[in-house]
Amino acid sequence: MTTPRTINEYLEQLRAALRGADPALVQDALYDAEEHLRAELYERPGRDEAAMLAHVVESYGAPDEVAEIYRDQEIRIQRAIRPPPPPRRRSAAGRFFGVIADPRAWGALFYLLFGLVTGIAYFTWVVAGLAMSAGFSLLIIGLPFVVLFFGSVRGLALLEGRLVETMLGVRMPRRPPYPPRHMSLFQRIGAMFTDPRSWSSMLYALLLLPLGIFYFTLIVAWLAVSLSFIAAPVLKLVAVLGHWDVGTCVGAPEWICSSVEWLSGWGGATVLCVLGLLLFFLLLHMVRGLGYLHGQLAKHLLVRRA
Repeated sequence: MTTPRTINEYLEQLRAALRGADPALVQDALYDAEEHLRAELYERPGRDEAAMLAHVVESYGAPDEVAEIYRDQEIRIQRAIRPPPPPRRRSAAGRFFGVIADPRAWGALFYLLFGLVTGIAYFTWVVAGLAMSAGFSLLIIGLPFVVLFFGSVRGLALLEGRLVETMLGVRMPRRPPYPPRHMSLFQRIGAMFTDPRSWSSMLYALLLLPLGIFYFTLIVAWLAVSLSFIAAPVLKLVAVLGHWDVGTCVGAPEWICSSVEWLSGWGGATVLCVLGLLLFFLLLHMVRGLGYLHGQLAKHLLVRRA
């Protein structure tokens, strides 16, 4: 690999050396490298880029060396922050009931359950921002407001990425894309508007509201049914101790009445409790799968592709 003579050449060689790596890792590595190179160039204003890069290659490392370091660090970091995997179970029953020990299932449950709150916040911010940007476009403050709004959307995308990585375990960027330095102010503003990631981040923010409503409704309804079934023996015990009349079946066919009377006994309460437990474990499996799918959606819309 030839020695780079400009910062852009160094970054392109680093991008090529990281080909095939996670896009979030590539974005973080490029940000760190460009920040370091710009700082080196700023501290030595009299030195040209070629001389500075020749010095940096000796201290910071060549692009292929830096890429290898980032790959190794990513493996170590993921091993350190990744929760311990649940014990591997061979039987179907063990795999089904073992989901209760999977931290990713619980993380996905809480993320999807409270996704309605973040969905409302993101949706409101993006819709209000777009409406105000269109309204201010005729005024002198229109351009600064639009720039600030687009910057806030990128900030929300970075924040959402941290939530997705923490709760769903999907690798997301930990640093924003480095702002371009070789462009003028108006060129940077134009690049912000033409960057597909800006618009895909808005699309993600808008999608999070209907997805949050779907997730919340599904999980709350499923939890209500499963927990009410699980509580059937407790309710039966309270009814017995309180000498409460659970009622009789009137006006229905005989086969329905016999079923209702059977469910009102201890046998029916036990069956409902077991069914509720099975539904709860099934819910954990479902939210784990939904969490994985949502994480892939977030990665596709919020991460800049190399």
